[in-house]
Amino acid sequence: MVPVTSLFAPVESDLQVLVENLKNLVGAKHPILYAAAEHLFGAGGKRIRPAIVLLLARAVSTGSDILPQHRRLAEITEMIHTASLVHDDVVDESDVRRGVPTVHSSFGNRVAVLAGDFLFAQSSWYLANLDNLTVVKLLSEVIMDLAEGEIQQGLNRFDTDLTLEAYLDKSYYKTASLIANSAKSVGVLSSLPSHQLDNLYAYGRSLGLAFQIVDDILDFTGSSEVLGKPAGSDLKSGNLTAPVLFALQEKPYLRGMIEREFAEPADFEQALDLIHHSEGIARSRELATQQVRQAIACLEDLPSSESQKALVELGNYVLRRVY
Repeated sequence: MVPVTSLFAPVESDLQVLVENLKNLVGAKHPILYAAAEHLFGAGGKRIRPAIVLLLARAVSTGSDILPQHRRLAEITEMIHTASLVHDDVVDESDVRRGVPTVHSSFGNRVAVLAGDFLFAQSSWYLANLDNLTVVKLLSEVIMDLAEGEIQQGLNRFDTDLTLEAYLDKSYYKTASLIANSAKSVGVLSSLPSHQLDNLYAYGRSLGLAFQIVDDILDFTGSSEVLGKPAGSDLKSGNLTAPVLFALQEKPYLRGMIEREFAEPADFEQALDLIHHSEGIARSRELATQQVRQAIACLEDLPSSESQKALVELGNYVLRRVY
């Protein structure tokens, strides 16, 4: 499959500048933070979120270069995303993310928590310096949503009565809110009319939900090497995702295993088998496909350009990961 980074050709040079700026913005004050910044923003990351911001900025700025505020928005978006990952890894006690040691496993919990806090603080500072109150409100809401998503996930562990709507709400808070609100912020900085702002937000929301649903499918279908963690990790920790919720509708026996938190021998392996022999994964693919179609439809009023085409193809890339 073509790597996602190949879709970012229209903003490749922008992303290279972004990575160097992030290292300097985060690491300038302290050697430990600089080491953490090198670890966080070094080679290997896909930079999907800032790439979306930069692609949208170029798609709405045809005929002129993107604004310095667009570039800073992309940096802020990546800071917020990375800060949330650092804290998630501490909460989840994850030693590896995507096959790479996490910050807390390399530098200790104290540095990881402080690095995450520092990233959130830095993002807030640079956000305020954009001098755009609407964008400040949009991105501040994202930081609240990230916390809300973590709280909901923690409170709903092993809850077999979790609804699909509640799952999508949590997925919005944890994944889609940042993409949706940063996408809308691109339009705000470009002074676009309200209907176009709504379309940018809806693109980010649907694409973000599709990303999360696909990640949740891959938790059952991907290899440990590709995932960078054992397959089925979310289920084992009690995080019930779309494939599980759909499977529960046709495999009632699955409910008991989850509710007793896989306490009996072979519970977990049997649960995985039941999910794989249900329509849960297929129905989750359909749900992701629906979200991608909605996302692509939101791009129709953008002028045709390499950046606009890349944004469309990004939606197709998401689906190719599970088809």
